[in-house]
Amino acid sequence: MKKTAIILGATGLTGGALLQLLLGDPEFEEIRLFSRKKVGISHPKITEYIIDLFALEKEEKAFQGNVVFCCIGTTKAKTPDQEKYRKTDYGIPVSAANLCNNNGIGTFIVISAMGANPNSSIFYNRTKGEMERDVLQAHIPNTYILQPSLIGGNRPERRIGEQIAKVLMGVFGFLVPGKYKMIAPETIAKAMQILSKEGFEEKRITSDKIMKIADGS
Repeated sequence: MKKTAIILGATGLTGGALLQLLLGDPEFEEIRLFSRKKVGISHPKITEYIIDLFALEKEEKAFQGNVVFCCIGTTKAKTPDQEKYRKTDYGIPVSAANLCNNNGIGTFIVISAMGANPNSSIFYNRTKGEMERDVLQAHIPNTYILQPSLIGGNRPERRIGEQIAKVLMGVFGFLVPGKYKMIAPETIAKAMQILSKEGFEEKRITSDKIMKIADGS
């Protein structure tokens, strides 16, 4: 049976890479994009919904498919306001998970982060941890939470600290344990595509396991 995929965050690095993979995947006949702006790609598979992602729950009628890929995420540097940060990194994924539950969508794959912990004293880690906890409480049959380390790639906005970390990881990466190694957005996207078809025995998946899934090992 042909599938319909929903992507949240298709204008980002990982979401964009995932979109390209699904456009070339014959198992997916429709890809519904829920975004703040158009992706700038014309393709017969794509249906775009330009919406307020902070009010995602209003899109329940259109939020129909077989699998939801949530690639939404921001940073402290890009979104210094903590309330808006939480609305993005917690609110959007949890709203999406609840819509999956309401609409009988059986697979939900979301990008979180290494170090996510609802009990953390660090706001970023705590927000991600609370998101993971509440996504799992939606009880979607096939829920996979990806916890990548530093994500590589070139972003349109400058992130000085991140750029320095990427340089250091590139030079000294051979010294870094697998789960802490920098990971490419294309690798995460490939793993998400495979997870949507083959599943995995764990719900929380660290960087080293994301790489193995993407490699098919």
